[in-house]
Amino acid sequence: MKKIFIVLVFFMSVAYVGLAQTAEHKPNILFIAIDDLKPLLGCYGDTMIKTPNIDRLAKRGTMFRSNYCQQAVCGPTRASIMTGMRPDYTKVWDLKTKMRDMNPNILTMPQHFAANGYSTQGIGKVYDPRCVDDDLDAPSWTVPYYSTNNKYYPRENGRPALGRYQSKETKELAEKYQKEGLAKGLNQKELNDFVVSKVRPTVECVDVPDNAYVDGANALQSKDILIQLKQKNQPFFFAVGFTKPHLPFVAPKKYWDLYDRDKLPLAAHQEKPLNAVDIAFHDAGEIRAYTDIPQIIETTTQKEFGITLPIDKQKELIHGYYAAVSYMDAQVGILLHTLDSLGLTENTIIVLWGDHGWHLGDHNLWCKHSNFEQATRTPMIISAPGIKPSVTNSSSEFVDVFPTLCDLAKIDVPAHLDGKSQVAVMKNPDVKVKEFAVSQYPRSMKKEQAAQLGYSSTGLMGYSIRNQRYRFTVWMGNDFRSNRPFSEKLLVATELYDYEKDPLETVNVANDKKYAAVSKEMKNEMLSFFKSQERSK
Repeated sequence: MKKIFIVLVFFMSVAYVGLAQTAEHKPNILFIAIDDLKPLLGCYGDTMIKTPNIDRLAKRGTMFRSNYCQQAVCGPTRASIMTGMRPDYTKVWDLKTKMRDMNPNILTMPQHFAANGYSTQGIGKVYDPRCVDDDLDAPSWTVPYYSTNNKYYPRENGRPALGRYQSKETKELAEKYQKEGLAKGLNQKELNDFVVSKVRPTVECVDVPDNAYVDGANALQSKDILIQLKQKNQPFFFAVGFTKPHLPFVAPKKYWDLYDRDKLPLAAHQEKPLNAVDIAFHDAGEIRAYTDIPQIIETTTQKEFGITLPIDKQKELIHGYYAAVSYMDAQVGILLHTLDSLGLTENTIIVLWGDHGWHLGDHNLWCKHSNFEQATRTPMIISAPGIKPSVTNSSSEFVDVFPTLCDLAKIDVPAHLDGKSQVAVMKNPDVKVKEFAVSQYPRSMKKEQAAQLGYSSTGLMGYSIRNQRYRFTVWMGNDFRSNRPFSEKLLVATELYDYEKDPLETVNVANDKKYAAVSKEMKNEMLSFFKSQERSK
């Protein structure tokens, strides 16, 4: 009996030590940011796109089908996901405000993980570089942020011209205008602005290796970084940002060859909705800045909203977007295969997200910069050890990522965060942790219009609530922000779209008597949201 007792004590001790080691063994995090990626993916139901690697990730993770960004432009939405706070807290509503100028002590997600024993490292576009310091937010990283090492570009191609292009013609033109700019005595910023004003095509299809472009080079460098991280006895938070499918739509020829341009679909509804709110639209200023666009639209009859492109240019751009998505997917594949080969997958949380959607001609719009569905709905997939794959239609938004990762990693969730953990949804896709997601976008009105309304400012902000069926948007004037008391006098316009009956947003039913009860209910939800944001910011 004594021997049996000793053996039992021994095995109980071993089991206790094993449990303790498991509890202390924190999961790694691979955080994959993708620029301008809408849910145009095989796993999200598109039958033409070729995205085998992201589809493979979706099969082992939770795919959030109703995920929305906080603001459909890079800087603000990235500041929100990285801090778990909405734009009215970060005060980043544009591409020039630096996050820590507004909130010097703001806590970021990698910063919090670093405080909990993680090595935090990053490469590529994770934050928008215009909205953080030159070190890509130094407090976030325990290792200085990586820049793309030249050795990862193919020797025969070298670095892409202007960071984007590899065609011989574009490179020669860029070199020509750089020499002209230098002769004019321009400084570096002036020089760059001068060159891109002369040569900046929207697309490029050349037969080059994947690593001839920055995403391919960064994928190879990331592979080596993961190998180094494997060798260290420390959990890691590794953020990798890919720039495609952001404009310009450049990708190696083999990705263009995956698609028959004539079979790719054009936007089905290229008009304003009936009862449209004019301030909901923009003139696609981003794409107008590319040098092959002005001469095209000069000879194309323009509608009074958006930007009207001829059919052949629409098809070329859509083809380019598809090619760029497939190219990016291949780079994601390098990361996933590397995790597998290193034996890291089983203890790594993988998060893949697109920072906002992208208009591909719907409502005569291109780019993002709106509160419409195509700009605000985004893909998000989270794969976590011990959680079964699933697909959920429950509402989620980017401010939820910070608390969700803390919850998955079993570290404290900061109490001040705007988001909610989605772990309960990951474990049961039918669960809801919130009824709706909130997006917003700023606009401005003419001084005369503001004066007529009695406003001292021309600034507008559109706040948009999206639940499972409807989108309700209020446009508020006089620089209103959600942390201020609501006033009916500041309400400029209202939108309501019923996606069950009208998935293409062809009719704004905000003032339709049939939808009076829905409008009232959703307005009350909006007012409750505003009330929840009334705090010292």
